[in-house]
Amino acid sequence: MARIRRTDLKMTEQLQIGESFIGDGVNAAHVNTVLGHRSGPAGTAWATALASPSAGHVPFVAVLRPSLPVKPLTLFVTKAAPSNDQHGNLIWGAAQAGIAAGVADAVADGILTDEQADSHALIAAVWVNPNADDDDAVYRNNRESVRTALENGVKNLPSTAEVIEARNSPSNPFFTPRG
Repeated sequence: MARIRRTDLKMTEQLQIGESFIGDGVNAAHVNTVLGHRSGPAGTAWATALASPSAGHVPFVAVLRPSLPVKPLTLFVTKAAPSNDQHGNLIWGAAQAGIAAGVADAVADGILTDEQADSHALIAAVWVNPNADDDDAVYRNNRESVRTALENGVKNLPSTAEVIEARNSPSNPFFTPRG
């Protein structure tokens, strides 16, 4: 039985967590990513989520086309249950295609290594607004958002200084405090 080297153990325990919001209005994309070695906690979470669907939230493997999953193997987890057929088609179609292409972009651009593509598992939690109405915009925004989330995870962004600086002026597309 092979012994695990200290450097191997560190690699299996490391998680990269990223976040990105791209676009505006109903076709914006909000993606959270969790990336880690398949033999570590990310791999366990990936397999558990795939085996534990709930009503309206059925994780699935993102593919570039049928029978060609993106690498690293990416579990697409929707944050909003499909509200109607159009919303479901945007999730399974444009958003999935955007996520798969954006993950492949991250590998092609060197954000993720070829080694990580073969050894890591990625969970992408994806928001598609039930009122989204432009499949091309949903595709583009998700493609850029997942690539950006992965880059942010690699760079450990945001910095703590940025968080401290922004603490007194939080805002998001759904709420901004009034004074």
